[in-house]
Amino acid sequence: MSDSSLTLNKDPRGVVTLSINRPEIHNAFDDVLIAELIEALDSVENDSEARVLILRSEGKSFSAGADLRWMRRMADYTAEENKADAMELAALMKKLNTLNIPTIARVQGAAFGGGVGLVACCDIAIGSTKALFCLSEVRLGLMPAVISPYVVTAMGERASRRYFLTAERFNAEEALRVNLLHEMVEEDDLDSTIEDITKNLLKGGGCSLTAAKDLIFAVSSRPTTDELIEDTAERITKARASDEGKEGLNAFLEKRSPNWVKN
Repeated sequence: MSDSSLTLNKDPRGVVTLSINRPEIHNAFDDVLIAELIEALDSVENDSEARVLILRSEGKSFSAGADLRWMRRMADYTAEENKADAMELAALMKKLNTLNIPTIARVQGAAFGGGVGLVACCDIAIGSTKALFCLSEVRLGLMPAVISPYVVTAMGERASRRYFLTAERFNAEEALRVNLLHEMVEEDDLDSTIEDITKNLLKGGGCSLTAAKDLIFAVSSRPTTDELIEDTAERITKARASDEGKEGLNAFLEKRSPNWVKN
């Protein structure tokens, strides 16, 4: 996929790079870009050779959130049109959050509003020391509603209660402290840091990575009941009996790389 606002490329290892290419408006998104992103993520999810997704943007900013021109149009929408519009953004966030392969956000410059949502929906978020974040919706008479499940999960309720309400801008160091970012590096080191993380991800079995991601969603914020214990036991039982599980164990015992690792 390649057009003026989005590019999608895959390298021989199965590492997919999805780039937002609207630097002239700080990679703000509208309904058209949201639909394109959903389409791109669908194609990645249906690609059996895709192993890792890197979400990035061109230019100085990761994403300034909603395009002001789109917001002006939304002001004249009916309630039904506004609901449908919000549900499209919700579909994008859910798709990114639950994508069947590991995802990495490469964050440079500003990540505001919905841009924070994109960061929170990725499994791993790496930001430059110059990255800047803001949940500015209340200053527009709005709220960060659609992105809230993912941002609160990432940052926690306490930090969200501050930044949802004050709409303060906060830097990469603070984003690291509240767990929105996993790592903060100099901008020139963003790509090499992400490459190191990608190499580690590629050492994991494709099915195992998908299953591990699903496991996190299954156990997160749930009490350790007998039902949950049985569910986790069933998951590891299936993994051990799978072709990938058998190959991984045999490779370990034989002191060799498993067949999914490309040396």
